[in-house]
Amino acid sequence: MSTEATCPFCRPDPAKVLLENELAFAFYDGFPVTLGHTLVVPKRHVASFFDISAEEQAALFDLVGKVRELLLEQHAPDAFNIGINDGVAAGQTVLHLHIHLIPRYAGDTEDPRGGVRWIMPVKAPYWKRDER
Repeated sequence: MSTEATCPFCRPDPAKVLLENELAFAFYDGFPVTLGHTLVVPKRHVASFFDISAEEQAALFDLVGKVRELLLEQHAPDAFNIGINDGVAAGQTVLHLHIHLIPRYAGDTEDPRGGVRWIMPVKAPYWKRDER
């Protein structure tokens, strides 16, 4: 379990911070899924979305919107996925809350239907149940 002293998100390199506000900052993901994949992170070290204040929630999502605008200008994506892995069982590997803003591009995957449902691949293509 990362502590503030060992957390890679608590003190990001200022040169890598894309945008920030009083309570949050944004920087490109170190292991991007697509071009422009960005993390929006609270400045306070906290692991779960459910443990932040309403003010922190507002600051995070305000920054998500501003990062979206920046990514539209820089990379012209066609869509976005927004995700939070909250807890180890949900896939969270850095125990400092972070919101993934993942730009999506037409053709970046053969069939994007289902989006985040692919965390459970057997249940993702729900539309195929109607094809039987």
